[in-house]
Amino acid sequence: SSRTPTAHHRSCRSVMTTICDLPEDVLVELLSLLPARDLLCACRLVCTQWRYVVDLTTLWKRKCQREGFYVQNLDRSISDWKVFYMLCNLKRNLIKNPCAEENFQHWKLDSNDGDKWKIEDLPGPHGREIPDPEVHKYFVTSYGPCFKSQLITLQKEGYWNQLMDEKRPEIVVKDWYVYAARFDCGCRYELTVRLLSEDYIVLEEFCPEPVIIEQWNDAMWREISHTFQNYPAGVRYIWFQHGGQDTQFWAGWYGIRVTNSSITIGPLTL
Repeated sequence: SSRTPTAHHRSCRSVMTTICDLPEDVLVELLSLLPARDLLCACRLVCTQWRYVVDLTTLWKRKCQREGFYVQNLDRSISDWKVFYMLCNLKRNLIKNPCAEENFQHWKLDSNDGDKWKIEDLPGPHGREIPDPEVHKYFVTSYGPCFKSQLITLQKEGYWNQLMDEKRPEIVVKDWYVYAARFDCGCRYELTVRLLSEDYIVLEEFCPEPVIIEQWNDAMWREISHTFQNYPAGVRYIWFQHGGQDTQFWAGWYGIRVTNSSITIGPLTL
């Protein structure tokens, strides 16, 4: 039998379309399924039409809807849905090992005096549970100054220079602290967070007055929070340091306890 295509097959082949012939809304739907990196680094380079579609607000709004970032009442307040999607997609805690699950990994022990830093399980002696059920451990200080820090390199975490300089997304810092080892021993808590330039120049700083917790305190976990907004261009690093000590200088671990530290970069709407 002959393998020559029939007239019917030939006519079907002649009307077959390419993906570029798809209606714009169908192309938006298809491309919105792809990862953002592929859209920007590959799809955008295919042709003029694809570049146009990848740059459409509707495509990035669709991606936000798909991944649960879209909120109806945000429509008017978001000027750039592509950047909004990127920030939502990147958003996570940039502090590594915030709850002592990996011993002291990722932390630099800047001061480790007295009987040194120690890790204990919640709630600890005379302690109470922290509101977050996912947190099971904390770091505790001694009678000498105990401070530890992390330096976050923003580019390594996916936050490119142009994004930080032009969009200045909100940088939210949170930390939890408590004193409860003995009701008759007070303690001191300190926190410093700095936004640093490429050359480690301090562009902005959050350094509240030290918190002095007196003897006979209520042993409740407290959260401290700060949001950096409208900071100068040029932020490349974030330096986070916290710690303290007890105020009676007793041997052991009667100083401030810290855990669940976090640094997240906008948007605040999530």
